[in-house]
Amino acid sequence: MPVDSCEKRVTIGYMKKYTKSFVLVVAWALIVPIFAWQQVSFWQSMSPKVLAADNEDIQDDISDVQKKIDRELKAKKLLEQNLGQIQGAVASTVKEISKTQSVIVETEKTISRKEAEINNLNDKVELQKSMLKGLLQQIYYNQGQPILNVVLAKSSLSEVFSDTDHLLTVEDKILEISSQIAETKSQIENDKTELAEAKEKHEDILDEKVDQKQGLVADQMDVQEDIESKDAIISKLQKQLAELQGDLNALSGKSYNASDIREAVEDASRETGVPEGVLYGFLKMETNLGANTGKCTYDQVEKVSLANYKKYGSKYKASIALLYRRHDIFDDLVKKLGYSKDKKVSCSPSGYIGQGGAMGIPQFMSDVWLGYSARISSATGHKTPDPWNLTDGVMAMAIKLRAAGATSSSASVIKKASISYLGTYHAPYYNGIVYWSKNYKLLFQ
Repeated sequence: MPVDSCEKRVTIGYMKKYTKSFVLVVAWALIVPIFAWQQVSFWQSMSPKVLAADNEDIQDDISDVQKKIDRELKAKKLLEQNLGQIQGAVASTVKEISKTQSVIVETEKTISRKEAEINNLNDKVELQKSMLKGLLQQIYYNQGQPILNVVLAKSSLSEVFSDTDHLLTVEDKILEISSQIAETKSQIENDKTELAEAKEKHEDILDEKVDQKQGLVADQMDVQEDIESKDAIISKLQKQLAELQGDLNALSGKSYNASDIREAVEDASRETGVPEGVLYGFLKMETNLGANTGKCTYDQVEKVSLANYKKYGSKYKASIALLYRRHDIFDDLVKKLGYSKDKKVSCSPSGYIGQGGAMGIPQFMSDVWLGYSARISSATGHKTPDPWNLTDGVMAMAIKLRAAGATSSSASVIKKASISYLGTYHAPYYNGIVYWSKNYKLLFQ
């Protein structure tokens, strides 16, 4: 093989090799600037100016949603006032119906008595008629005798005339009694007629009041439906508000989780102004600092509560409806948080009729938690607050206590807050809070 041919092939090979490398270098030189430009463009889009604009937009949205919530809450309050007035009118109407029914019953009794009196008078009249008939026959018999026979039968003329006078007097008395009986009977008949008219009048009033009650009950149901509709709207807006607040927190980088109970209490106290001791007192009495958050599933709670409520009749219909609503909210919450529907909650109380289902560290019912979610999210930066989360749970308790005025450690303030939190005054609960609010440092020794 000629040398020049070999050299030529070698030369061509090198040229191909270096040409390929050259193409790669050129391509890389072109791609890198494009990629770099894209990265610069991305980071430029995330400049402080843009971030501030996004922050402002979200805050505007939050403000708009909050205004809508305020409007809906105001409308709901007016509906609740209207409902209260209707319920008062219903109660008043029911009272009037009961009173009218009593009057009708009493009138019927009086009419029955009058009828009995009339029957007695009829018997008396018949007896008097019989007596009168006999006397009249006797008078007629005596008066129908020839005067001579009468005179001969008597010892003296004066006796004849006195006996006749006596018979006439008896006749007059019988006629007078009969007349009195007739008048009494007529009066009783008139009384009976008047009572019957009064009864009819009261029955008309009763029909009117029953119709009025039915109208009020229909209005009451309409207003209750409107209130439920407002609750649904408010719930939806609060959810939207929480999501916006979560977006804002994510944008600003605000989100934290306490590593232990002390850190959670410090954060919550700093955020709300509720003293640390007060928070420790409530946390100790509610869940033993988060250690005891419940031992029952919500299905178990519902089963026990329904059995208790149904035992005592229809007056617990509203409580049963609330139980179902709370169960639905609970199911939705645990689904969002990634928990099982068997997540444990407080069991139904054994000492009185009531509902279990209190969740997590602060022991909030699911509907109460939903109502506080937006404020909890705003404070902790968690888009979907979790009652079993240490930070969210303690913050929720602090927010509720602040709303109850618990921004000092005085006994009177704690008493008021304990009633607000528990729903009633319970001396051991209150005394325990007071004790641990003063001695909470013993918890960590």
